[in-house]
Amino acid sequence: MTLFFLWTDILVWTLVAAALLGGWMLLRSPVSRQKWVTIFRSKIAMASVIVLFFYLVFALLDSVHFKVDKPNGGTPIVSLLDMAMAHQKDFSERTYSAPFATHEYTKSIVVDAKGVSTQRYLPLKYVSSGQMLSGSIQGLLTGALIAVFLIGIHLLWRAKGSVGAHFKAVMHGNTQLPWRTAYGVFALMTLLLAWLYVMSFSYHVLGTDKVGGDVFYAALKSIRTGVLIGTLTTLVTLPLAIFLGVSAGYFRGWVDDLIQYLYTTLSSIPGVLLIAAGVLMMQVMMDNHPEWFASTIERSDLRLLFLIVILGVTSWTGLCRMLRAETLRIAKMDFVTAAKAFGVSKWRIMARHIVPNLTHIILISIVLDFSGLVLAEAVLSYVGVGVDPTMYSWGNMINQARLEMAREPMVWWSLFASFIFMFILVLAANLFSDRVQQVLDPRNAQ
Repeated sequence: MTLFFLWTDILVWTLVAAALLGGWMLLRSPVSRQKWVTIFRSKIAMASVIVLFFYLVFALLDSVHFKVDKPNGGTPIVSLLDMAMAHQKDFSERTYSAPFATHEYTKSIVVDAKGVSTQRYLPLKYVSSGQMLSGSIQGLLTGALIAVFLIGIHLLWRAKGSVGAHFKAVMHGNTQLPWRTAYGVFALMTLLLAWLYVMSFSYHVLGTDKVGGDVFYAALKSIRTGVLIGTLTTLVTLPLAIFLGVSAGYFRGWVDDLIQYLYTTLSSIPGVLLIAAGVLMMQVMMDNHPEWFASTIERSDLRLLFLIVILGVTSWTGLCRMLRAETLRIAKMDFVTAAKAFGVSKWRIMARHIVPNLTHIILISIVLDFSGLVLAEAVLSYVGVGVDPTMYSWGNMINQARLEMAREPMVWWSLFASFIFMFILVLAANLFSDRVQQVLDPRNAQ
């Protein structure tokens, strides 16, 4: 077994390192640190960050890949999440089954030894009936132990004096940040996920799809696609928006006219058409060069990377327009005029005096656009111009569920699972972004 990096793995871990470095640099400033403390004083913001943290953990677990050498030949690429869910990944049922069911969802024709045909519900092959109570107890106890252990470590790290006194202050809500809310949400999420994971060894907790694949496993795998679309797109969007927006606002003249013409033209074209055109061109190129890919997962990963680039190239115009307007205002301020009088170069003024004063707009834009990009992936995959059909994503799950909803009896759990997982992520991102906007936006200052 050898470590293997997909293109998106490299980008996501680079982004994590950049985020950690950027956070460390921001916290070195007392003003920035105080602003982020103000953000996390909100119980809703703290709870939202804990939920987003769990999504990020699953995305990172699914972004560590290995090539596994099998005795019968072949080197499949699997992630840490695949290894943890191998009991569902490698064993599929024959067809649909409802959540926690022990038999298939539809009747099958069975011919007995006498040649008589009957219709009946066949039992599932990989379900252990009678494990509901014992599995639930084991899962909840496991989740409780994990939650207590991790919360205890955090309490020990945060306690500056007596651990007991600090714990009492947390329980009474007498801390600077709402740690009681954070611990409560963390414990609840840990209990729920531990219970679902332990029960997945005995049941299909969210049912199976048409080909017998576990829906819970598919929903967990789709987290990586949604999170990557929402975060990695910023790697493409931010450089374009910041450079062009600041340049247009500072240089003005023909530079401003040219950049305005560019983003106005792009904004006038429906975004779906631009994205569809880019995806179709990419698809033709990939079909003409099959030698680029050694496996299906590498092909789907490259398509995901191209989709991220296409979304980034088509979604920078809004932020660019805002940065241009703010740069026009900042460029007239006294400290910029003084820098010009001292002969400071234009590029140094932009880097040292203008861009740092645009940080609040950039951060607000990032957190506000995240949920929109997650939903964009679902919509694009639903209409067939999103990620590769072989890749796990909530959009592909919804696309497959549209025919299932029309059949009799109705198969509802695939749509339900993708909706719940996507709804919780988007809701947490929106609640957190509202708090960030409220604190960082100067117009909201009292």
